[in-house]
Amino acid sequence: MMKIEAIIRPTKIHEVKDALDEAGFESITVTDVKGRGKQKGVMQQWRGRKYCVDLLPKIKMEIVIKDEDVDKVVDVIVKTAETGSIGDGKIFIYPVSKIIRIRTGETDGDAL
Repeated sequence: MMKIEAIIRPTKIHEVKDALDEAGFESITVTDVKGRGKQKGVMQQWRGRKYCVDLLPKIKMEIVIKDEDVDKVVDVIVKTAETGSIGDGKIFIYPVSKIIRIRTGETDGDAL
């Protein structure tokens, strides 16, 4: 089993969620986060003064899947979240050693 964390633009969350649903991956966790990458923020102006917003709002999506589904899920996220501009985000993939469904006690693949 693998955990995929995708940091994406907030404007893309519904498109990505719908595309994952359509591909058969309904279970996700979504968190509002802030961060920065190579773009190092943006310059904005308010009441005539310029200032740098260096922590931009992003969405972190987390999904745990079977090993054989990793490429499919990554492909769906990349194709849906990509705009071609700096700040599109990143995807991180981690191994998951154990899953336990609290309600039933099911483990690993049965708990997905």
